[in-house]
Amino acid sequence: MSHKTFSYQAPFELESGILLPGYHLGYHAFGKLNADKSNVVWIFHALTANSNPVDWWPGLVGSGHLIDPDNFFIVCVNMPGSCYGSLGPLSINPITGDPFYHSFPFFTIRDMIRAYQSLKDFLGIGKIKIGIGGSMGGQQLLEWAIEEPELFEHIVPIATNAFHSPWARAFNASQRHCIELDATWKNNDPQAGIDGMKVARGVALLSYRNQETYNFNQIDTDLNSLSSFRSESYQRYQGEKLAARFNAFSYYFLSQSMDSHQVGRGRGSVTAALKKIKAKTHLIGIQFDLLFTEKEQAFLAEHIPGAFLYMIPSGFGHDGFLLEFDAISSIILDFIQLENRSPKSTAFTVN
Repeated sequence: MSHKTFSYQAPFELESGILLPGYHLGYHAFGKLNADKSNVVWIFHALTANSNPVDWWPGLVGSGHLIDPDNFFIVCVNMPGSCYGSLGPLSINPITGDPFYHSFPFFTIRDMIRAYQSLKDFLGIGKIKIGIGGSMGGQQLLEWAIEEPELFEHIVPIATNAFHSPWARAFNASQRHCIELDATWKNNDPQAGIDGMKVARGVALLSYRNQETYNFNQIDTDLNSLSSFRSESYQRYQGEKLAARFNAFSYYFLSQSMDSHQVGRGRGSVTAALKKIKAKTHLIGIQFDLLFTEKEQAFLAEHIPGAFLYMIPSGFGHDGFLLEFDAISSIILDFIQLENRSPKSTAFTVN
């Protein structure tokens, strides 16, 4: 397994109308295609992750786990706009010879999957056995399953939605406001806006977790304390942790990409778009997820033909899509073993 770069050297038009002279994608591919090329698993990462799912889904992907490179040809692409190998705001603008910085033309979710199509062809992939992605990764997966209904045999969208809700967009807008209020944000410098991004990460965590998560993990045992509470230091720690590996430009533009997610755009309606999906769909939701709610999972299950919906009880909130890998593995193993189950929209609770 190694990090690779795919370069597309032809004009590529974004939904915004901007025409790029080309683009590049960082990706990981491990395992081998079998003789009939029927063992492809395409994994989509979330907002600040990279293209190596072993890093962030270690209980699900890798040697000895369910999605094992000994059995599958596994592909994961770093989404455009990120800072882990794909075209992003710190990449050189071929027109100016300088980094894009604030002028980076953000990719919509649909732009992203259209960029992946050329990589798919380059890798010789005609059919994907399983597509799996959580949160923003699930948004990409749904878009692609609509764009190319015959491509996926199974899709596993986890804690995601058909369109980004006003509630979720408000969280992203608040995070961008934090970055904009950083006095350095207007500078053409890789570290511009980094302190604002640290605060933005704290805002994001309030949506990734929930009250019970904080009440359990950040409780203060000193009953006489008047300051320096654990939850405050935790927010600062998470901001510093992200700043050590990410930049404010990517964070800013990727949040706009997430906000753009709307499968109904140009397709008549959201429900008409979802009905185009032909893959066997196994939706996984996280109970008590404040950001991608149970109601949104039920909406997907209602309108995707033959979809199954599994709800996982979790105290982690939205972050359960990364941490509940035992339950997710159980669901995937179940449908692999029970291919002939009669199709109908059904909800399950996985303990």
